[in-house]
Amino acid sequence: MNGIANSYDKTSLINGRKDPLLADALTKISPEARKKTRAKAEEFEAMFLNSMFSQMTTGVKGEGPFGDTTGTGVWRSMLTDEYSKSFAKSGGIGISNDVFRTLILQQANRVG
Repeated sequence: MNGIANSYDKTSLINGRKDPLLADALTKISPEARKKTRAKAEEFEAMFLNSMFSQMTTGVKGEGPFGDTTGTGVWRSMLTDEYSKSFAKSGGIGISNDVFRTLILQQANRVG
């Protein structure tokens, strides 16, 4: 096997597939920059999911203690925010992987 095949680690897999471009780019980027980039990619996905979840729950009316009251909107907004962050952190729908890959490739091109 060649050196690149052995250099794959979990971070150079995108959606379960080996990515030689990403593996090469990751060698040019510091571990701190990788960590920050991964966090920003997850943040972006969480914002997208928050928007999607908010749209899904906009017209939902309830009964009982969480019915159609003034506080329900605020509570639902906070709950949606936490759902989206948790969903993105646990893998989300794959947006953060593509955003991470794109950002790392751009950073590697500036460096190298």
